[in-house]
Amino acid sequence: MNLYPILQATIEKAKSFEIPEDRIPILQDFIAYIQKKTDADQPVNLNFICTHNSRRSQFSQIWAKTASEFYGVDINSFSGGVEVTAFNERAVSSIKRAGFKVIQKGIENPNYLVFYSDKADPINTFSKLYDDPVNAQKEFAAIMTCSHADENCPFIPGAEARIPVRYEDPKAFDNTEQEAKKYDERSMQIASEMLYVFSKISK
Repeated sequence: MNLYPILQATIEKAKSFEIPEDRIPILQDFIAYIQKKTDADQPVNLNFICTHNSRRSQFSQIWAKTASEFYGVDINSFSGGVEVTAFNERAVSSIKRAGFKVIQKGIENPNYLVFYSDKADPINTFSKLYDDPVNAQKEFAAIMTCSHADENCPFIPGAEARIPVRYEDPKAFDNTEQEAKKYDERSMQIASEMLYVFSKISK
């Protein structure tokens, strides 16, 4: 894949993380969905949904696409929310520290082009509603990454599967001395789980 060296090192570190026992059943439903679509030679469309589409859903979209490419599994990775804000600058800084190359376009709710390799198209990220036109409109899995969105969006139009894969919000540590550490911890947790998921897919 010709990954950037720092990103390659981050991935190797994330691969070494042990997945907690209580997370494995949660991830198994995710794995089963991807495997079923792969076996049927159908597109795998994943829409990671959180309230503001600013932190956890963005991390998930980026790491899912990167992990899928790492393991050679063909997917389309999207993200969205129930409110439009912006890809939080603290989360953007975290993915830069992980080794991604990021190009910003615009100021208010900017587009961020996130590169994991110079030989692959970038991941286009910005805060949007889950049904934004750039996202899959049907035959996708809604991956619910936060409890608020999961509990307050009982129906996601067009979704053929709904899979809760919730993460704690690093926002709780904004403007504290632990801010960067906690954002990086959440990014690495998501990275490790996405790598675990795609390592289990048989092609």
